[in-house]
Amino acid sequence: MDAKKEKRIRIGTLAFGIAFMPPIWAVLSTYIGVTTGAVALICAGLYVANGNKRSDAFKIAAGFLCGDVWAVLAVWIMETLQFNPDVELYCTLFILGGLAVLIGENVPKYIFTPSWLCGWAIGLTIMGPLKVSEIGTLPIQIGVAMIAGVVYVGIGVDALQKFLIKKLG
Repeated sequence: MDAKKEKRIRIGTLAFGIAFMPPIWAVLSTYIGVTTGAVALICAGLYVANGNKRSDAFKIAAGFLCGDVWAVLAVWIMETLQFNPDVELYCTLFILGGLAVLIGENVPKYIFTPSWLCGWAIGLTIMGPLKVSEIGTLPIQIGVAMIAGVVYVGIGVDALQKFLIKKLG
């Protein structure tokens, strides 16, 4: 098959995979109590940016979950401290960011540091404005959406695309 046709098939199958699978998650996630379903798309994006490597799926998911925990910890620390809010924010981000890198980079077989940092940013974006007492089940919902992003959207769309390419190629 010529390069132009192959490119059209790759683009078309990817477009179909993205059009087909994530909306299913968006609809079903609300039925299982996950209000943070869009997080899955962000997490799938990092999985894809890492080259759709299924061998890295576990450590990417583990990193996202570490980031989710890190976000709760950051919210708790900033709520507990009694300093200027800007100083609290800077110090919390400085210490937790440095620790995330030191920990993640020392166990790269189990944790993908970029997903830890990305997961932390996702968690802070959603939970940062809240008090710890208002967080409720958000960390669980975020974690479920993160796993769905890596497994269902990331691995799932890649598998669907590869299947369709074989059938159309």
